[in-house]
Order: sequence, then structure tokens, then C-alpha cells
Amino acid sequence: MASLSTARPAPHDLLWLADPRRSLAGVALPDWVSLAALATTPVVVRRDACRADAIPIGLRGAVRAERFGTWIAPADVARVVTPMDIAASRAWRRPELMALAAIRSLDAAADALDARHIRWGVGGSAGFTLASGINVLHAQSDLDLLVYADRPLLQADAELLATLQDAGPARIDIQVDTPQGGFSFLEWRRQRGKVLLKTSQGPRMCANPWQPLP
Repeated sequence: MASLSTARPAPHDLLWLADPRRSLAGVALPDWVSLAALATTPVVVRRDACRADAIPIGLRGAVRAERFGTWIAPADVARVVTPMDIAASRAWRRPELMALAAIRSLDAAADALDARHIRWGVGGSAGFTLASGINVLHAQSDLDLLVYADRPLLQADAELLATLQDAGPARIDIQVDTPQGGFSFLEWRRQRGKVLLKTSQGPRMCANPWQPLP
């Protein structure tokens, strides 16, 4: 699985490093980071300030508390897999994965999202598992979905997302990515007012997450 996109990696994309030792030379890494493991394990693109000469990445360890952010040069990237690539692959349709609630929720949602022509992808632990082949999911894992919306959600699309979020069997965390940043669909659905928008300049409260920020 590899993206055909030549665009600059975006938040939530998974990257494989051509040479982790070179890419992270001089970075004070936590003890739990294994450079040897990074030869075959992806890192994730973080949302951070735009820099032409660097890409913000996050490293993950064995537990949720083990997270570390740093930067790499664009030339260090050997391979990119986007959340949309993962969704298109249908790589979860394997017996050992379908036993997990998060994967069953994903399988139930996929065709409905495609039928509405919603641009969507798989993030979080499920996305990492499907792209890397390293299973970090467990029975209580949430499912992280990304919905890419250049303009405000149509009512029918919002209704579908709400239905999927309520359906189970796993808790579904939907983030809507707009040109301005990303926000929690559940927060937007509940409040129908100001939401916390995650931007490249940090979090901001806004009433319209599609409106260009000042």
C-alpha cells in the first residue's frame, strides 16, 4: 500500500523513513524510541506550524504515554500512506482483525461512506495497524475516522456520520478536516456552535471551522 500522491504529506499521513539514523541524528530521543524499529515502522505527520524545510512528525511507543514529536526533512521520506489510501485498501477484511470491535465498526461504515461520496480515511491505532501490519489494537480500542470536507457538511452527510457514530460496536471518533484545520464531529454535533479547531498555529475556538482564520 503506497500513496500515489506527490503532494506534501498532510496531518495523519503515515511516513516511512529512508534512514532513521540520519533523519533523527542530533535529536534527543526518549529511551523508548528504537531507531532499528523505525526502519520498518511508520511515523505520523503532526499538525504544526508550516515550514518549507521540515515536516512535523510524531513517534509512538508501546503505550499511549509514549509519544514524541520532532521534525524531519522532506528528503528523508521514503514512502507515504494516507488515511484515504488505508480506507481504499479494505485491508481490514481478515478474520484475525474482524474479531475486533473497532474493525467491525470500520467495515460497517466503509460502504455507507463511499455511497455518499464522502472523502474519508482511517487514522489512529486502526490506521497504523492496517498500514504497518503491526497490530496495536485491542478489544476496547476506539475507531478513528477522518472526514475531509472542503466546505460545510451537507445535512445528509452529517446525519450519516451521526448514525455511524451511534451504531457501535466500538466508539467512533470522527475528525473533520477542513482547509483551516480539524475538529471533533461529536463536539460540533452536540454544540452546533463554537468548536475547538486544531490548526497549524495551535488550537482555536471558532464558530465556523470552514471560514478562513484571521
